[in-house]
Order: sequence, then C-alpha cells, then structure tokens
Amino acid sequence: MTATALDAKTALVLVDLQKGIVGLPLAHPAADVVERAAFLAAAFRERGLPVVLVRVTGGAPGRNEQPPAQGTPPADWVELVPELDRQDSDIVVTKQTWGAFYGTDLDMQLRRRGVTQVVVGGIATSIGVEATARSAQEHGYHVTVATDAITDLKAETHANSVAHIFPRLGETDTADAIVKLLG
Repeated sequence: MTATALDAKTALVLVDLQKGIVGLPLAHPAADVVERAAFLAAAFRERGLPVVLVRVTGGAPGRNEQPPAQGTPPADWVELVPELDRQDSDIVVTKQTWGAFYGTDLDMQLRRRGVTQVVVGGIATSIGVEATARSAQEHGYHVTVATDAITDLKAETHANSVAHIFPRLGETDTADAIVKLLG
C-alpha cells in the first residue's frame, strides 16, 4: 500500500458521493470518507488538475438476483454532497452502471485534457469504485486508489477490493500520501 508516483496529468475521480449513497449504512463512517475526498478535491483543484464528480441516477437493465430497492428515492438522492465544494471547472459524470466509463464521456473528457492517470475514491469500494478503477486500467490509465477515501456497504467486500483487487490494477495509498505525491 504505497503509491510511488503520480503522472503530471492525473485526474481525481470521485464515485457516487451523493446524498442517497452517503446516507446508506456503510462499513466506515461516510463523513470520514467525504472529508478525505474533499481534501483530495481541494488539492487537485489547487494544482489545476481535473476533478471528476461521478453520480449514479439509475441501474443498468438486465436481471440480477438482488431485488431493486422498494419505493421512490428522495428527490435529492442524486445530489452530490455539498462537502465536495463542486466548482465550475469540475467534470460531472452521470452514469447508469456501476463504472464511470461505460455509457459516459469520461474517457473523452480525460483524453482531451491529456490525463494519463486517475486517482479514484468514493462509495462503494467493491461496486462503483472498483468498476471505475478496472475500466480506467483497461482504458490504459495508471490507477491509484485512495484507501481512506473509500468505503463499502460491507466491510468484507471493502477489504477484498483493497487487499486483492486494487493492487493488481494499480497502486493504493492514503489521501495524505497522494497529496504529497502531487508536490
């Protein structure tokens, strides 16, 4: 768990830090994750590096074994949490699947800016964060996951992603260490 370098053109991608998801029962306190994510976002903005705020507004079609949530979600379910301090320069991506690349213009937005690496954080570790990190790696980006800026619905799925998946996709480290690498 030590990130060794960040490319000169690295973007921060924060996944699903929206009111409806931050309010779910999570393995780690959401407030801590949001605080670490906001810290990263401020550091990236200060250095003129892209910040991508991803939100999910629905689910991909297809059958699965888990029934959909019952009832109508609150009107603010998709709103990004205000602690992220969204700026006009931020890239906002709205997705319908687990990952932030499929069916969105995220890859084009990053390539237009010359981005070669992404730092990923958000909720949920084994769902949106992992799917986004996997796709970023498949698209040829270097990947770093901020391990204290992520959490999951379940501690065991979070631990599996951090211990066994992310080290195979790229590097991992804390938000503090990642900001130090930004210089």
